[in-house]
Amino acid sequence: MDVVRTAIGLMSGTSMDGIDVALLRTDGRGFIERGPFLGVPYEADFRQRLKRALELARPLTDRNGRPAELRDIELELTQRHAIAVMAFLERFGISANAVDVLGFHGQTVLHRPDEGLTIQIGDGQQLAQTTGLSVVYDMRANDMVHGGQGAPLVPVYHAALAGKFQQAGQAVCFINIGGISNLTFIGTDGRISAFDSGPGNTLIDQWVEMQTGQAYDPGGEIAGRGKVVAALADRYLASPFFRGNVRRSLDRGDFAPLRAGEASLEDGARTLAHVAAASIIQSTGFLPETPSTYIVCGGGRLNGTLIAEFSVMAEGLGSNVLTAEEAGFDGDAMEAEAWAYLAVRSLDGLPLTFPGTTGVGAPVTGGVLATP
Repeated sequence: MDVVRTAIGLMSGTSMDGIDVALLRTDGRGFIERGPFLGVPYEADFRQRLKRALELARPLTDRNGRPAELRDIELELTQRHAIAVMAFLERFGISANAVDVLGFHGQTVLHRPDEGLTIQIGDGQQLAQTTGLSVVYDMRANDMVHGGQGAPLVPVYHAALAGKFQQAGQAVCFINIGGISNLTFIGTDGRISAFDSGPGNTLIDQWVEMQTGQAYDPGGEIAGRGKVVAALADRYLASPFFRGNVRRSLDRGDFAPLRAGEASLEDGARTLAHVAAASIIQSTGFLPETPSTYIVCGGGRLNGTLIAEFSVMAEGLGSNVLTAEEAGFDGDAMEAEAWAYLAVRSLDGLPLTFPGTTGVGAPVTGGVLATP
């Protein structure tokens, strides 16, 4: 009989806006019971510290290398995760003794899949000692050791959630619009395909922050007042990333931000929302069949302008578009839930990645276990 465990997943994504904390009871297979969720935002000063970490990581060639300043940021990030866990337990009246494991993503500061290099800062052993809980962390590395891209890792969780759609004979595609967008496709035959699909929120966030000082475009309101600048959109959509039959995972810096003066605030935001939507459609051209249903997750689903653009494009191809909530899920919690699910799979030695998700040669497990 498969063991059902209680796990907490911790996710700090490429948007660098905060820590997502979610609880899941699962056997790491087909049994999933979703629990509460808490988002813990970063202050502006710490977001700047994380941006500094990206700069410090850029010249690194050793994934275990930590210059002193980067190590300081790593320790602060880890401490913030520990505080977030304790706040989560207190908020929802959960005893630490009831939690079997934490799934800890850390913060990706460098991802160069073509070089077999991925770096996530976050000290799993320190987190275990601080919280008194077992921690599974560093879940990307083993995939890359075995020839995979190290991303995306969420697809195995998406596949577990897709059951009700598959029972209806539908090909379903989960779209996660974070800093970078990625997709998971589960075909009518149950086959999984997954890959990064292009820029998501990062370009929009960078543009809005540069122009206004605010961290993002709330609800896509700024973009909603603008128009698409075709020449700028075409420049992004002509990227070599969208050509060729080999899908690759992306780093936050793979698509350069708009430069000051290239568009008005509103037109720049609208153009980049269009690019995010069109990137997904271009990337779905590599799927074996057209999805019947798209389920949109991640912070980008809250950008009304982006979602309206994507819905028109998808519906023009005969596909239905649902937000995670419309499909019965929690779009804010899903990635953190996935890290909880992956941690349980790691404890049982089950595969986290597959040839159809990261390009790894054969299904492979991953993660490092730290105990208090």
